[in-house]
Amino acid sequence: MATLNEKKTCSERMADFRRFVWNPETKLFLGRSLINWVWISLYYLAFYVVMSGLFALSIYCLMRTINPYEPDYQDQLKSPGVTIRPDVYGARGLRIYYNVSDNKTWEGLVTTLHTFLTAYTPAAQHLNINCTNNTYFIQDTFDGPNKTKLSCKFTSDMLQNCSGITDPTFGYPEGKPCFIIKMNRIIKFYPGKGTAPRVNCTYVSEESRPLEVDYYPVNGTFNLHYFPYYGKKAQPSYSNPLVAVKFLNITRNVELKIVCRIIGAGITYDNVYDPYEGKVEFKLKIED
Repeated sequence: MATLNEKKTCSERMADFRRFVWNPETKLFLGRSLINWVWISLYYLAFYVVMSGLFALSIYCLMRTINPYEPDYQDQLKSPGVTIRPDVYGARGLRIYYNVSDNKTWEGLVTTLHTFLTAYTPAAQHLNINCTNNTYFIQDTFDGPNKTKLSCKFTSDMLQNCSGITDPTFGYPEGKPCFIIKMNRIIKFYPGKGTAPRVNCTYVSEESRPLEVDYYPVNGTFNLHYFPYYGKKAQPSYSNPLVAVKFLNITRNVELKIVCRIIGAGITYDNVYDPYEGKVEFKLKIED
Protein backbone atom coordinates (compact mmCIF):
# COMPACT_ATOMS: atom_id res chain seq x y z
CA MET A 1 0.00 0.00 0.00
CA ALA A 2 2.90 2.30 0.73
CA THR A 3 4.13 1.97 -2.83
CA LEU A 4 0.67 2.79 -4.26
CA ASN A 5 0.51 6.04 -2.36
CA GLU A 6 4.08 6.97 -3.10
CA LYS A 7 4.27 10.14 -5.19
CA LYS A 8 6.44 10.24 -8.30
CA THR A 9 9.15 12.78 -8.59
CA CYS A 10 9.22 15.38 -11.32
CA SER A 11 11.96 13.56 -13.19
CA GLU A 12 9.96 10.31 -13.09
CA ARG A 13 6.91 12.07 -14.48
CA MET A 14 8.95 13.58 -17.29
CA ALA A 15 10.40 10.17 -18.06
CA ASP A 16 6.88 8.68 -18.24
CA PHE A 17 5.78 11.50 -20.53
CA ARG A 18 8.77 10.96 -22.86
CA ARG A 19 7.98 7.24 -22.90
CA PHE A 20 4.36 8.08 -23.84
CA VAL A 21 5.49 10.34 -26.68
CA TRP A 22 7.90 7.74 -28.01
CA ASN A 23 8.22 4.24 -26.60
CA PRO A 24 11.42 2.66 -28.02
CA GLU A 25 10.38 -0.78 -26.81
CA THR A 26 6.94 -0.95 -28.47
CA LYS A 27 7.72 1.58 -31.25
CA LEU A 28 4.56 3.53 -30.42
CA PHE A 29 4.23 7.28 -30.98
CA LEU A 30 1.68 8.87 -28.66
CA GLY A 31 0.27 5.45 -27.95
CA ARG A 32 -0.24 4.48 -31.60
CA SER A 33 1.76 2.60 -34.15
CA LEU A 34 2.86 4.07 -37.46
CA ILE A 35 0.21 2.21 -39.44
CA ASN A 36 -2.49 3.46 -37.06
CA TRP A 37 -1.39 7.05 -37.55
CA VAL A 38 -1.41 6.57 -41.32
CA TRP A 39 -4.99 5.25 -41.29
CA ILE A 40 -6.20 8.01 -38.94
CA SER A 41 -4.55 10.70 -41.07
CA LEU A 42 -6.09 9.29 -44.24
CA TYR A 43 -9.51 9.13 -42.58
CA TYR A 44 -9.48 12.77 -41.45
CA LEU A 45 -8.02 13.90 -44.76
CA ALA A 46 -10.85 12.21 -46.66
CA PHE A 47 -13.41 13.52 -44.14
CA TYR A 48 -12.37 17.14 -44.48
CA VAL A 49 -12.01 16.88 -48.26
CA VAL A 50 -15.60 15.66 -48.48
CA MET A 51 -16.86 18.32 -46.06
CA SER A 52 -15.01 21.05 -47.95
CA GLY A 53 -16.42 19.79 -51.22
CA LEU A 54 -19.99 19.78 -49.87
CA PHE A 55 -19.52 23.31 -48.50
CA ALA A 56 -18.10 24.55 -51.80
CA LEU A 57 -20.95 22.86 -53.70
CA SER A 58 -23.58 24.48 -51.49
CA ILE A 59 -22.00 27.92 -51.92
CA TYR A 60 -21.79 27.38 -55.69
CA CYS A 61 -25.47 26.39 -55.88
CA LEU A 62 -26.45 29.38 -53.75
CA MET A 63 -24.46 31.82 -55.88
CA ARG A 64 -26.05 30.40 -59.04
CA THR A 65 -29.48 31.35 -57.69
CA ILE A 66 -28.50 34.93 -56.76
CA ASN A 67 -29.06 37.75 -59.22
CA PRO A 68 -25.84 39.83 -59.12
CA TYR A 69 -27.73 42.93 -60.28
CA GLU A 70 -30.80 42.90 -58.05
CA PRO A 71 -31.49 41.67 -54.50
CA ASP A 72 -34.07 38.91 -54.22
CA TYR A 73 -35.88 40.58 -51.34
CA GLN A 74 -36.36 44.33 -51.01
CA ASP A 75 -39.99 44.58 -49.89
CA GLN A 76 -39.02 46.69 -46.87
CA LEU A 77 -38.14 49.61 -49.16
CA LYS A 78 -41.45 50.60 -50.71
CA SER A 79 -40.86 54.34 -50.43
CA PRO A 80 -37.48 56.11 -50.51
CA GLY A 81 -35.86 57.89 -47.63
CA VAL A 82 -34.84 61.52 -47.93
CA THR A 83 -31.63 63.21 -46.79
CA ILE A 84 -30.49 66.80 -46.67
CA ARG A 85 -27.18 68.64 -46.98
CA PRO A 86 -25.72 70.18 -44.94
CA ASP A 87 -26.68 67.68 -42.25
CA VAL A 88 -25.93 68.67 -38.66
CA TYR A 89 -27.42 66.19 -36.22
CA GLY A 90 -27.97 67.22 -32.63
CA ALA A 91 -29.46 65.41 -29.65
CA ARG A 92 -32.95 66.15 -30.99
CA GLY A 93 -32.51 65.56 -34.70
CA LEU A 94 -31.34 67.82 -37.50
CA ARG A 95 -30.44 71.30 -36.31
CA ILE A 96 -28.85 74.03 -38.44
CA TYR A 97 -28.00 77.11 -36.40
CA TYR A 98 -25.67 79.88 -37.52
CA ASN A 99 -25.00 83.60 -37.21
CA VAL A 100 -24.74 85.66 -40.40
CA SER A 101 -22.26 87.99 -38.69
CA ASP A 102 -19.93 85.18 -37.60
CA ASN A 103 -18.46 83.38 -40.57
CA LYS A 104 -17.08 80.65 -38.31
CA THR A 105 -20.66 79.45 -37.65
CA TRP A 106 -21.49 78.92 -41.31
CA GLU A 107 -18.18 78.19 -43.05
CA GLY A 108 -18.43 74.52 -42.03
CA LEU A 109 -21.90 74.31 -43.59
CA VAL A 110 -20.62 75.79 -46.85
CA THR A 111 -17.66 73.40 -46.87
CA THR A 112 -20.04 70.47 -46.43
CA LEU A 113 -22.00 71.54 -49.51
CA HIS A 114 -18.88 72.02 -51.62
CA THR A 115 -17.56 68.60 -50.57
CA PHE A 116 -20.87 66.94 -51.34
CA LEU A 117 -21.07 68.51 -54.80
CA THR A 118 -17.61 67.34 -55.85
CA ALA A 119 -19.29 64.14 -57.08
CA TYR A 120 -21.40 66.29 -59.42
CA THR A 121 -18.67 68.15 -61.30
CA PRO A 122 -18.45 67.64 -65.08
CA ALA A 123 -15.22 65.69 -64.57
CA ALA A 124 -16.86 63.36 -62.04
CA GLN A 125 -19.82 62.83 -64.39
CA HIS A 126 -17.81 62.14 -67.55
CA LEU A 127 -18.95 58.50 -67.75
CA ASN A 128 -22.62 59.48 -67.78
CA ILE A 129 -24.65 60.63 -70.75
CA ASN A 130 -26.79 63.70 -71.39
CA CYS A 131 -30.47 62.83 -71.18
CA THR A 132 -33.20 65.11 -72.52
CA ASN A 133 -36.36 63.00 -72.41
CA ASN A 134 -38.78 63.58 -69.55
CA THR A 135 -39.72 59.92 -69.34
CA TYR A 136 -38.37 56.88 -67.51
CA PHE A 137 -35.03 55.68 -68.85
CA ILE A 138 -35.91 51.99 -69.21
CA GLN A 139 -32.99 49.79 -70.28
CA ASP A 140 -33.56 46.16 -71.19
CA THR A 141 -29.99 45.61 -72.37
CA PHE A 142 -26.51 46.37 -71.10
CA ASP A 143 -25.31 49.01 -73.53
CA GLY A 144 -22.71 50.58 -71.26
CA PRO A 145 -19.02 49.62 -71.01
CA ASN A 146 -18.11 46.34 -69.30
CA LYS A 147 -21.68 45.03 -69.44
CA THR A 148 -23.29 47.89 -67.54
CA LYS A 149 -26.28 50.11 -68.06
CA LEU A 150 -26.09 53.78 -68.93
CA SER A 151 -26.65 56.55 -66.39
CA CYS A 152 -27.91 60.08 -66.95
CA LYS A 153 -25.64 62.98 -66.11
CA PHE A 154 -26.46 65.33 -63.25
CA THR A 155 -24.05 68.22 -62.74
CA SER A 156 -23.98 70.84 -60.02
CA ASP A 157 -24.65 73.69 -62.45
CA MET A 158 -28.21 72.36 -62.76
CA LEU A 159 -28.75 73.71 -59.24
CA GLN A 160 -28.22 77.25 -60.61
CA ASN A 161 -28.12 79.74 -57.70
CA CYS A 162 -27.44 76.89 -55.28
CA SER A 163 -24.67 75.30 -57.31
CA GLY A 164 -21.84 77.01 -55.44
CA ILE A 165 -20.52 78.31 -58.77
CA THR A 166 -22.11 81.76 -58.99
CA ASP A 167 -22.30 82.07 -55.19
CA PRO A 168 -19.60 80.06 -53.39
CA THR A 169 -21.20 80.83 -50.01
CA PHE A 170 -24.62 79.37 -50.99
CA GLY A 171 -26.39 82.45 -49.61
CA TYR A 172 -25.51 81.81 -45.97
CA PRO A 173 -24.01 85.26 -45.20
CA GLU A 174 -27.19 86.91 -46.54
CA GLY A 175 -29.49 84.76 -44.44
CA LYS A 176 -30.87 83.07 -47.57
CA PRO A 177 -29.28 79.63 -47.26
CA CYS A 178 -29.37 76.80 -49.76
CA PHE A 179 -30.09 73.21 -48.80
CA ILE A 180 -29.79 70.17 -51.04
CA ILE A 181 -32.43 67.43 -50.96
CA LYS A 182 -31.54 63.91 -52.08
CA MET A 183 -33.91 60.98 -52.50
CA ASN A 184 -32.36 57.63 -51.65
CA ARG A 185 -32.09 54.87 -54.22
CA ILE A 186 -34.45 51.93 -54.59
CA ILE A 187 -33.78 49.40 -57.34
CA LYS A 188 -36.39 49.46 -60.11
CA PHE A 189 -38.47 52.09 -58.36
CA TYR A 190 -40.68 54.21 -60.62
CA PRO A 191 -41.58 57.35 -58.65
CA GLY A 192 -44.50 59.50 -59.66
CA LYS A 193 -46.14 56.93 -61.95
CA GLY A 194 -45.27 58.97 -65.04
CA THR A 195 -45.23 62.41 -63.38
CA ALA A 196 -41.95 63.78 -62.04
CA PRO A 197 -41.95 63.91 -58.21
CA ARG A 198 -41.19 67.28 -56.67
CA VAL A 199 -39.97 68.76 -53.41
CA ASN A 200 -42.31 70.88 -51.30
CA CYS A 201 -41.00 72.64 -48.17
CA THR A 202 -43.30 74.09 -45.51
CA TYR A 203 -43.29 74.93 -41.84
CA VAL A 204 -44.10 71.98 -39.61
CA SER A 205 -47.75 72.12 -38.47
CA GLU A 206 -48.08 75.53 -40.14
CA GLU A 207 -48.58 74.69 -43.78
CA SER A 208 -50.77 77.76 -44.30
CA ARG A 209 -47.94 80.05 -43.20
CA PRO A 210 -46.08 81.24 -46.31
CA LEU A 211 -42.52 80.00 -46.76
CA GLU A 212 -40.84 81.71 -49.67
CA VAL A 213 -38.59 79.22 -51.41
CA ASP A 214 -36.75 78.99 -54.72
CA TYR A 215 -36.33 75.47 -56.07
CA TYR A 216 -33.59 74.28 -58.41
CA PRO A 217 -34.06 72.71 -60.93
CA VAL A 218 -37.22 74.59 -61.79
CA ASN A 219 -40.26 73.55 -59.74
CA GLY A 220 -38.05 71.32 -57.58
CA THR A 221 -38.64 68.20 -59.64
CA PHE A 222 -36.62 65.00 -60.00
CA ASN A 223 -36.62 64.33 -63.72
CA LEU A 224 -37.99 60.91 -64.65
CA HIS A 225 -35.01 60.02 -66.85
CA TYR A 226 -32.97 59.32 -63.69
CA PHE A 227 -35.29 56.41 -62.94
CA PRO A 228 -35.40 53.50 -62.57
CA TYR A 229 -32.16 52.75 -60.80
CA TYR A 230 -30.77 49.31 -61.68
CA GLY A 231 -28.27 48.78 -58.87
CA LYS A 232 -24.63 49.54 -58.19
CA LYS A 233 -23.28 46.70 -60.32
CA ALA A 234 -25.44 47.58 -63.31
CA GLN A 235 -24.93 51.35 -62.98
CA PRO A 236 -21.59 51.94 -61.23
CA SER A 237 -21.45 55.62 -62.27
CA TYR A 238 -25.03 56.47 -61.31
CA SER A 239 -25.54 59.67 -59.31
CA ASN A 240 -28.71 60.56 -57.45
CA PRO A 241 -30.56 63.55 -58.88
CA LEU A 242 -30.74 66.51 -56.51
CA VAL A 243 -33.08 69.37 -55.73
CA ALA A 244 -31.79 72.52 -54.08
CA VAL A 245 -34.03 74.76 -51.99
CA LYS A 246 -33.16 78.37 -51.20
CA PHE A 247 -35.08 79.92 -48.31
CA LEU A 248 -35.74 83.62 -48.89
CA ASN A 249 -37.83 84.90 -45.96
CA ILE A 250 -36.49 83.18 -42.86
CA THR A 251 -37.34 85.10 -39.68
CA ARG A 252 -34.16 85.93 -37.79
CA ASN A 253 -33.38 84.85 -34.21
CA VAL A 254 -36.25 82.36 -34.10
CA GLU A 255 -36.01 78.58 -34.21
CA LEU A 256 -38.14 77.35 -37.10
CA LYS A 257 -39.23 73.79 -37.81
CA ILE A 258 -39.29 73.02 -41.51
CA VAL A 259 -40.26 69.87 -43.38
CA CYS A 260 -39.42 69.10 -47.01
CA ARG A 261 -41.61 66.41 -48.54
CA ILE A 262 -41.32 64.52 -51.81
CA ILE A 263 -44.67 64.84 -53.55
CA GLY A 264 -45.40 62.09 -56.04
CA ALA A 265 -47.40 58.94 -56.61
CA GLY A 266 -45.93 55.93 -54.84
CA ILE A 267 -44.03 58.06 -52.31
CA THR A 268 -45.35 58.18 -48.75
CA TYR A 269 -44.31 60.68 -46.09
CA ASP A 270 -46.70 59.89 -43.22
CA ASN A 271 -44.96 56.83 -41.78
CA VAL A 272 -44.78 57.48 -38.02
CA TYR A 273 -42.17 54.71 -37.63
CA ASP A 274 -39.73 56.24 -40.12
CA PRO A 275 -39.39 60.03 -39.88
CA TYR A 276 -37.17 60.17 -42.98
CA GLU A 277 -39.40 58.20 -45.35
CA GLY A 278 -40.52 60.53 -48.09
CA LYS A 279 -39.57 63.63 -46.12
CA VAL A 280 -36.94 65.28 -43.97
CA GLU A 281 -37.58 67.56 -41.00
CA PHE A 282 -35.05 69.94 -39.51
CA LYS A 283 -34.75 72.98 -37.27
CA LEU A 284 -33.31 76.19 -38.67
CA LYS A 285 -32.25 79.27 -36.74
CA ILE A 286 -30.50 82.22 -38.33
CA GLU A 287 -29.13 84.84 -35.98
CA ASP A 288 -27.84 88.29 -36.80
